[in-house]
Amino acid sequence: MKSKGLLALIIILSVILVDQIVKIYIKTHFYLGESVEVASWFKILFIENNGMAFGMELGSKIFLTLLRIVVVGLVIYYVCHIKNNPKLKTGYLISLSLIIAGAAGNIIDSMFYGIIFNDPIPPTIAEMFPEDGGYAPFLYGRVVDMLYFPLFSFNWPDWIPFIGGDLFIFFQPVFNIADAAITVGILMLILFYSSQLTELQQKPKNSEEENKVIAE
Repeated sequence: MKSKGLLALIIILSVILVDQIVKIYIKTHFYLGESVEVASWFKILFIENNGMAFGMELGSKIFLTLLRIVVVGLVIYYVCHIKNNPKLKTGYLISLSLIIAGAAGNIIDSMFYGIIFNDPIPPTIAEMFPEDGGYAPFLYGRVVDMLYFPLFSFNWPDWIPFIGGDLFIFFQPVFNIADAAITVGILMLILFYSSQLTELQQKPKNSEEENKVIAE
């Protein structure tokens, strides 16, 4: 059982470490909006956002940051509660660990990046720990995104109302490693471990029988 708890810790710390290394590298080597083509279907595109995964925005910046912190805290508490349960499946634990790590990775951006980076006008590259201070107060930093996969594109036929002639690109969102970890974790939960939550809440039959014997 201890090995499962260690596995969760290793996954969480590893994802956060890789996510932050990539983000700091991009932040200190790319100017905002800079794009490098790795392949026709994959580009490194440096953008920042105030919102949730894949650049989505919902509510105020401070609300989103505090909401992430609360949610991550609850999931960590849940993992600590179930890690010794004999019914716990390793894949379920990995899923939750990926979600925790991804959310935590983006929380770090929101909490500290506004303090430790400046916000120069492109094509100037951001400086880490600038003498004049950062671009935003604590909890108001922007999340760094850089992974862009425009897998294919085409123009809609002219006869289609409203969008005829417009360019369609799949897949348009720009995201980061933390976003990818959250997405993989959620997909694993939905596809393979949707019943695990109910299973963990059920008491083992052996324990119930033992309790009856003790009571008698």
